[in-house]
Amino acid sequence: MPFIRIDALTADGDRLGALGRAVHDALVETIGIPPDDLFQVLTGHDGSASTLRYGGFPGIRRDDDIVYVAITMRSGRTPERKQALYRRIAELAHEYAGTEPRNVFITLTENEPIDWSFGDGVAQYAAPSGPPAPR
Repeated sequence: MPFIRIDALTADGDRLGALGRAVHDALVETIGIPPDDLFQVLTGHDGSASTLRYGGFPGIRRDDDIVYVAITMRSGRTPERKQALYRRIAELAHEYAGTEPRNVFITLTENEPIDWSFGDGVAQYAAPSGPPAPR
Protein backbone atom coordinates (compact mmCIF):
# COMPACT_ATOMS: atom_id res chain seq x y z
CA MET A 1 0.00 0.00 0.00
CA PRO A 2 -0.53 2.58 -1.43
CA PHE A 3 -1.94 1.68 -4.83
CA ILE A 4 -1.22 4.19 -7.60
CA ARG A 5 -2.80 4.75 -11.01
CA ILE A 6 -1.18 7.23 -13.37
CA ASP A 7 -2.77 8.24 -16.67
CA ALA A 8 -0.96 10.60 -19.03
CA LEU A 9 -1.54 11.88 -22.55
CA THR A 10 1.17 11.33 -25.15
CA ALA A 11 3.28 9.38 -22.68
CA ASP A 12 5.75 6.74 -23.83
CA GLY A 13 7.31 4.17 -21.50
CA ASP A 14 10.14 6.48 -20.44
CA ARG A 15 7.79 9.30 -19.46
CA LEU A 16 5.44 6.93 -17.65
CA GLY A 17 8.40 5.43 -15.78
CA ALA A 18 9.61 8.89 -14.78
CA LEU A 19 6.14 9.83 -13.52
CA GLY A 20 5.89 6.57 -11.57
CA ARG A 21 9.28 7.25 -9.96
CA ALA A 22 8.21 10.81 -9.12
CA VAL A 23 5.09 9.63 -7.29
CA HIS A 24 6.91 6.79 -5.54
CA ASP A 25 9.81 8.97 -4.41
CA ALA A 26 7.35 11.59 -3.10
CA LEU A 27 5.46 8.93 -1.12
CA VAL A 28 8.70 7.63 0.41
CA GLU A 29 9.91 11.15 1.27
CA THR A 30 6.72 12.72 2.60
CA ILE A 31 4.72 9.94 4.22
CA GLY A 32 7.39 7.34 4.87
CA ILE A 33 6.21 4.37 2.84
CA PRO A 34 8.84 1.63 2.53
CA PRO A 35 10.93 1.89 -0.66
CA ASP A 36 9.88 -1.61 -1.80
CA ASP A 37 6.15 -0.81 -1.37
CA LEU A 38 5.54 -0.29 -5.09
CA PHE A 39 2.13 -1.00 -6.63
CA GLN A 40 1.42 1.11 -9.71
CA VAL A 41 -0.60 0.98 -12.92
CA LEU A 42 0.86 3.35 -15.52
CA THR A 43 -1.19 4.09 -18.65
CA GLY A 44 -0.32 6.28 -21.61
CA HIS A 45 -3.07 7.67 -23.82
CA ASP A 46 -2.44 8.57 -27.47
CA GLY A 47 -5.20 11.16 -27.80
CA SER A 48 -7.19 9.24 -30.43
CA ALA A 49 -7.76 5.59 -29.50
CA SER A 50 -7.70 6.62 -25.85
CA THR A 51 -7.64 10.07 -24.37
CA LEU A 52 -8.01 12.15 -21.25
CA ARG A 53 -10.31 15.11 -20.83
CA TYR A 54 -9.66 18.16 -18.72
CA GLY A 55 -10.94 21.64 -18.12
CA GLY A 56 -9.66 24.79 -16.48
CA PHE A 57 -11.32 24.37 -13.07
CA PRO A 58 -10.52 26.13 -10.69
CA GLY A 59 -8.75 28.64 -12.87
CA ILE A 60 -5.80 26.41 -13.81
CA ARG A 61 -4.76 26.45 -17.46
CA ARG A 62 -3.93 22.84 -18.38
CA ASP A 63 -2.80 21.41 -21.70
CA ASP A 64 -2.15 18.02 -23.32
CA ASP A 65 0.70 17.40 -20.86
CA ILE A 66 -2.02 16.53 -18.30
CA VAL A 67 -1.24 13.74 -15.83
CA TYR A 68 -3.84 12.17 -13.55
CA VAL A 69 -2.50 10.55 -10.39
CA ALA A 70 -4.92 8.49 -8.30
CA ILE A 71 -3.63 7.34 -4.93
CA THR A 72 -5.43 4.83 -2.72
CA MET A 73 -3.95 4.32 0.74
CA ARG A 74 -4.84 3.62 4.34
CA SER A 75 -6.28 6.55 6.26
CA GLY A 76 -4.43 8.42 8.96
CA ARG A 77 -2.22 11.10 7.38
CA THR A 78 -2.56 14.69 8.48
CA PRO A 79 -3.67 17.42 6.06
CA GLU A 80 -0.14 18.86 6.27
CA ARG A 81 1.45 15.59 5.16
CA LYS A 82 -1.03 15.28 2.30
CA GLN A 83 -0.24 18.82 1.16
CA ALA A 84 3.48 18.02 1.32
CA LEU A 85 2.84 14.89 -0.76
CA TYR A 86 0.94 16.80 -3.47
CA ARG A 87 3.61 19.49 -3.63
CA ARG A 88 6.45 16.95 -3.85
CA ILE A 89 4.72 14.91 -6.57
CA ALA A 90 4.32 18.06 -8.67
CA GLU A 91 7.97 19.04 -8.08
CA LEU A 92 9.33 15.61 -8.96
CA ALA A 93 7.03 15.18 -11.98
CA HIS A 94 8.53 18.40 -13.31
CA GLU A 95 12.09 17.35 -12.45
CA TYR A 96 11.89 13.74 -13.70
CA ALA A 97 9.40 13.98 -16.58
CA GLY A 98 9.28 17.66 -17.53
CA THR A 99 5.59 17.88 -16.60
CA GLU A 100 4.52 21.36 -15.58
CA PRO A 101 3.12 21.33 -12.02
CA ARG A 102 -0.12 22.93 -13.27
CA ASN A 103 -0.73 19.73 -15.29
CA VAL A 104 -0.46 17.35 -12.30
CA PHE A 105 -3.96 16.45 -11.09
CA ILE A 106 -3.96 14.28 -7.93
CA THR A 107 -6.74 12.48 -6.10
CA LEU A 108 -6.23 10.66 -2.83
CA THR A 109 -8.69 8.07 -1.56
CA GLU A 110 -8.29 6.64 1.92
CA ASN A 111 -9.53 3.34 3.24
CA GLU A 112 -9.09 0.96 6.18
CA PRO A 113 -6.81 -2.04 6.79
CA ILE A 114 -9.55 -4.56 5.93
CA ASP A 115 -9.74 -3.06 2.42
CA TRP A 116 -6.40 -4.56 1.31
CA SER A 117 -5.41 -8.00 0.09
CA PHE A 118 -1.86 -8.37 -1.21
CA GLY A 119 -2.39 -11.93 -2.39
CA ASP A 120 -3.57 -15.39 -1.34
CA GLY A 121 -7.10 -14.05 -0.77
CA VAL A 122 -6.05 -12.72 2.63
CA ALA A 123 -6.53 -9.24 4.13
CA GLN A 124 -3.00 -9.11 5.54
CA TYR A 125 -3.57 -5.90 7.52
CA ALA A 126 -6.82 -7.12 9.13
CA ALA A 127 -7.04 -8.77 12.51
CA PRO A 128 -7.46 -12.54 12.17
CA SER A 129 -11.06 -13.72 12.30
CA GLY A 130 -11.50 -17.45 12.19
CA PRO A 131 -9.55 -20.15 10.40
CA PRO A 132 -7.21 -19.24 7.56
CA ALA A 133 -8.43 -19.51 3.98
CA PRO A 134 -7.62 -22.87 2.34
CA ARG A 135 -4.67 -22.89 -0.04
